[in-house]
Amino acid sequence: MHSDTNNTTADSRYDAVALLSGGLDSILAVKVIQDQGLRVKCLHFVAPFFGKPHKRKHWEALYGIDIENVDISEEYVRLLTERPVYGFGKVLNPCVDCKILMMRKASELMHHYGAKFIISGEVLGQRPMSQRQDTLNVIRRDAEVKEVLLRPLCAKHLDPTEVELSGLVDRERLLGIKGRGRSEQLALAKHYGFAEIPTPGGGCKLAEKENARRYWPILKFSPKPSVRDFKLSNIGRQYWAEDRWMIVGRNHMDNSALLKVCGDADLVFRLRGFPGPIAVGRQFDGKPWTQDEIADAAALAASFSPKAVQSGKPVMVRVVAAANLRRLAEQGGEHAPVEGEVVFTVEPKRVTDKGWSESDWPTVREEIRADMRDKRA
Repeated sequence: MHSDTNNTTADSRYDAVALLSGGLDSILAVKVIQDQGLRVKCLHFVAPFFGKPHKRKHWEALYGIDIENVDISEEYVRLLTERPVYGFGKVLNPCVDCKILMMRKASELMHHYGAKFIISGEVLGQRPMSQRQDTLNVIRRDAEVKEVLLRPLCAKHLDPTEVELSGLVDRERLLGIKGRGRSEQLALAKHYGFAEIPTPGGGCKLAEKENARRYWPILKFSPKPSVRDFKLSNIGRQYWAEDRWMIVGRNHMDNSALLKVCGDADLVFRLRGFPGPIAVGRQFDGKPWTQDEIADAAALAASFSPKAVQSGKPVMVRVVAAANLRRLAEQGGEHAPVEGEVVFTVEPKRVTDKGWSESDWPTVREEIRADMRDKRA
């Protein structure tokens, strides 16, 4: 991922840093400030739940802006693990705490770039959880950016900031957009001649039920949730048997991704003699699987091979630690016997003794609500 932020020498070419989701509002906020002849460094934050780092150069060319991808995965997983101070939204989205985290990071990087203030594309009243007047004040207070945060799109509804009072930014050229309508933003995009109108938001997966049901079991069962866990949860089919977790690839792309992302101690399941998916058994630190659990998972993995099921006979499933499989691949012997590999002969079964199942959203929703009630108690 592109990043120059590890340099020890501060870059003084910029007047401001901006939070850039890639949505329309965040880009417009930058353009409004650029119109005043000020130099802006855009910060595109990336985690397993959001971010499109591959679009950096495309956006730079399309909108005439300067972008830095900033990975905050570790900090974000810590936020979820410890639970957000201001709770979750309708799904698993910690919108207020998320914005506070990003603002704090932007404040750190502001000094790195020699900038004097931070830009955000928030619009007063646009989103019910994170863009109310009281919430906007909470965010700038808790992130300790009250003196340096400027929201150009709705600035005229807010108190003047230090950069406006000093004359660095002309308040009269800022905007007074308010509410959930998009007409003013679309008119502004037309004014700037945008050839491509981006979506209103950054596409956070935590706000989607389908993804939340993948993520919640990790927060529930993992002894120490990691970035790797959440990357794995974005791939393939997700099955749980209490605190045992199995991921099954749906296609070749999933299979390749699983082998890249899984941990060295994770178990890799592959059918012998039949085409079928790669499956990964996630072994949490200090919680190795028993032989019975591995055999049961092998039966589940085999059930996703139509030809293995159609055979009507027991099939062989090869199981090995991911580290050993990777070592063999590096040596160019992908199909040779693998050190430590064990072959299980099983009947393909979708319903097994261990009761593997996919988490459903109604159950996950109730568990999240109960968790937050316990936290407040």
